[in-house]
Amino acid sequence: MEILGGPLFSVAGAGESHGPGISTIVFGCPPGLQLSRSQIQAFLDRRRPGSNRHGTPRNEKDKLLLLSGLYQEDHDALTAGPAIQATVDGLTYTTTAYETGFTTGEPISALVLSASTKSRHYDQFAGPTGAVRPGHTDLVKYHKARGHVDIRGGGRSSYRSTISDVIGGSIARIFLQETFGTVILSSISQVGSLKAQRSLNDHFAELLRDGSTITLAHIETIQQQLETAEIHSLDAQFATAAGDLIKQTRIDGDSIGAAVEVVAVNAPALAGDPLYNSLKLRLMGSLGGLHAAQSCEIGDGFQVISQRGSENNDPIRRSGYQSNSHGGVLGGVTTGMPLVCRVGFKPTSTINKSQQSVQKNLEEIDFLLEKGRHDPCVGVRAGVTLESRLAIELMNAVLMHQARAVDPDQFKLF
Repeated sequence: MEILGGPLFSVAGAGESHGPGISTIVFGCPPGLQLSRSQIQAFLDRRRPGSNRHGTPRNEKDKLLLLSGLYQEDHDALTAGPAIQATVDGLTYTTTAYETGFTTGEPISALVLSASTKSRHYDQFAGPTGAVRPGHTDLVKYHKARGHVDIRGGGRSSYRSTISDVIGGSIARIFLQETFGTVILSSISQVGSLKAQRSLNDHFAELLRDGSTITLAHIETIQQQLETAEIHSLDAQFATAAGDLIKQTRIDGDSIGAAVEVVAVNAPALAGDPLYNSLKLRLMGSLGGLHAAQSCEIGDGFQVISQRGSENNDPIRRSGYQSNSHGGVLGGVTTGMPLVCRVGFKPTSTINKSQQSVQKNLEEIDFLLEKGRHDPCVGVRAGVTLESRLAIELMNAVLMHQARAVDPDQFKLF
């Protein structure tokens, strides 16, 4: 069983790249949070294929249908969502999805239908004589499933499955922002050998060092800079150069790696546990476990190896930590400083160059891709999913911490 987050706030998903759709169930959202379909849709729009000219040419609209877990007394407003129609055995059923309401504390279910599928592109991967893409899951998934594997677009291993991550993460980040003022941002910090000179961590560290307050207006300005850059990066000059590099990589029929920085500003302190349920452990596993991710750092990451304790330890005064080498987590518990992670992505496995490989029966071949639509740089679209996974883990840690503070007044009926 695969569940993201948990045990108190968790997300379950189902669906394959070229299947009818991706279904999602979000467990554990406290009752009383006002949610609208448009809020979640805004994050899905950032994730969807075709939303960035440097990503895959597959173009899905990824429109959200909310099916459960919301209620309000204005029933017309609740059920003002998109119309849903299905014909089964000659009978046509019509209903409407939810548009806006308050969470009830029950599971929230959602559906995103698929439309832009070209399954014939994947015929060369079918059966025991099907080709194996070097660096891809083709070989291990075929044998793990005893040959019964969905080859279309990577099946369940497709990046399309992260629709569930973004739906669950959207709900978590809306709750965290309303409760704590937490805002989660991401910025592409490296593409190939090109490195950005401006980072979110440095930017917010400088503000805190000067004693400034990180206001919502300032965060909105940063968000606008990220969204208007050539790729989603705080460093506009780097973004332009990286965009050119990605274009050339696509022309060459190759792919390229990337690094993405994720920061949660105004993260609540004291969330997480020190050992087996450490938030550090959870973040490294969740963010580092995303498709094509090969590394995950927190705070100064690998840079701390060359530092001494006197350099790495963050000074503390009555007002709080004076720097953030620890990246907002000490001993698996949040400190209230910005929560900072960096994730490194390998180059996309599917490329248009000849490579040594095998068939699924292990017969050696020279592999050459016949057809397909793929990201030349998977890191370009990864930011919103990383933000979502961070939100899910932080939300779960917050609820776990709150579970320690039992209030008898919350257990009275009369």
